[in-house]
Amino acid sequence: MASFTPSFTFFSSIFLLLFSTCTSTSPLASQLFKEAPKFYNSHTCATINSHHANDTCSAEAVHVAMTLDVAYLRGSMAAILSVLQHSSCPENIIFHFVSAASKPSSATILNKTLITSFPYLKFKIYPFDDGAVAGLISTSIRSALDCPLNYARSYLANLLPSCVTKIVYLDSDLVLVDDIAKLAATPLGSDDIVLAAPEYCTANFSAYFTPSFWSNPSLSATFAGRRPCYFNTGVMVIDLARWRARDYTMRIQEWMELQKRMRIYELGSLPPFLLVFAGRIAPVDHRWNQHGLGGDNFRGLCRDLHPGPVSLLHWSGKGKPWARLDANRPCPLDALWAPYDLLQTPFALGAYLTS
Repeated sequence: MASFTPSFTFFSSIFLLLFSTCTSTSPLASQLFKEAPKFYNSHTCATINSHHANDTCSAEAVHVAMTLDVAYLRGSMAAILSVLQHSSCPENIIFHFVSAASKPSSATILNKTLITSFPYLKFKIYPFDDGAVAGLISTSIRSALDCPLNYARSYLANLLPSCVTKIVYLDSDLVLVDDIAKLAATPLGSDDIVLAAPEYCTANFSAYFTPSFWSNPSLSATFAGRRPCYFNTGVMVIDLARWRARDYTMRIQEWMELQKRMRIYELGSLPPFLLVFAGRIAPVDHRWNQHGLGGDNFRGLCRDLHPGPVSLLHWSGKGKPWARLDANRPCPLDALWAPYDLLQTPFALGAYLTS
């Protein structure tokens, strides 16, 4: 595990205005985030080499992609901290953040917040044309799933520089408790495999699509010759070079366009991924996505961990740990997220301002 400097206990002075076009209609609220410790590489880490002005294109780095918006920023900050804290080579991690192009002012706030809380973080923010994608989105079972930024993972190959050929994609509602380099090193196998993720073949796969889909012979034949299983798109290892070569973004978009004409699924951005990739992905141990900790998409009830070891905890579902903690109604496993929360509490903030 990387070492860190305990003297980095200053608090950032950036106040964040919390708002969202997709998930929140609450009044504006300010948030203050602590400055995270600095984490250092162990002596066994490779040195990042790059011919570019920065390290964005380094092949020796672990490239991590995440979406970033103010509504989920508290979760994103915790996720970033957990990645760095448990990495053997945190200085070799490069973050690629995607934010909504329709909100340039929020991108400025996000950039300042990241720089202040993670002064040594290697990162770049990419604007995503959420307005163009919005026209392709059909309503789903939960309004939060309809946010255009949820679909940005389908466009990473177009957004990131062509020199970035492999990434780990992470949702904002998770924390790692293991070295992300292990996940990034997942072998993809044959050239026709583009991504790796934990599969859950005991899930009822047919439930992810409507009766109209399954009753249409040409549509249901989509999975002919495959053994399709559910996988969660919140944790994926993606070969962007292979993705670009086969233009999988267009394949996903074609399914979204069909969904606008006839309803073939109900669950946001996940089904198009299943249509294109289910049964055609490399396996990843389930320890790398202990998902569903946010409960279902309706009530967000507490859930237990799946059996087995844990490398990543994922609060997918309606319930988010920061919201339940703030409401004084936490689930037992939310206590595992709390140590990574960089939000400055009112009590500590008062002590800081008077020091």
